[in-house]
Amino acid sequence: MKAMMIGAVAAAAIASAGAAAQAAQQPTSTQAVHKAALLKRVSVSAKEFKFIMSSKTAKRGVVVFKVTNTGTIQHDFKIKGRKTRLLSHGQSATLRVTFLRKGHYPYQCTVAGHAAAGMKGVFTIT
Repeated sequence: MKAMMIGAVAAAAIASAGAAAQAAQQPTSTQAVHKAALLKRVSVSAKEFKFIMSSKTAKRGVVVFKVTNTGTIQHDFKIKGRKTRLLSHGQSATLRVTFLRKGHYPYQCTVAGHAAAGMKGVFTIT
């Protein structure tokens, strides 16, 4: 009798663990699909006196800007109140920005005179 009780408890524990594992897997895959849809990566090359971007538009969500200075003097990148540090030639920085609303968001280099020389633009969220 004792052996049957132990066997029944063990079977229930295994079934419960299997259901928990299956439930844990499902939200993860749903979250991965949801996260991928809301995340965009944009490469930004900064040089005298312009930015070259892999994309100038994205959907609402998180945009990760990877900024690389390919120029000879220091530059930074500012958008939606967030800014990278000053980057020397060959250096990179990553800026993660969340856009909740559609619209046009200006970006620029904040080094004195660089935006006036052309290091600026508009990023569009659709």
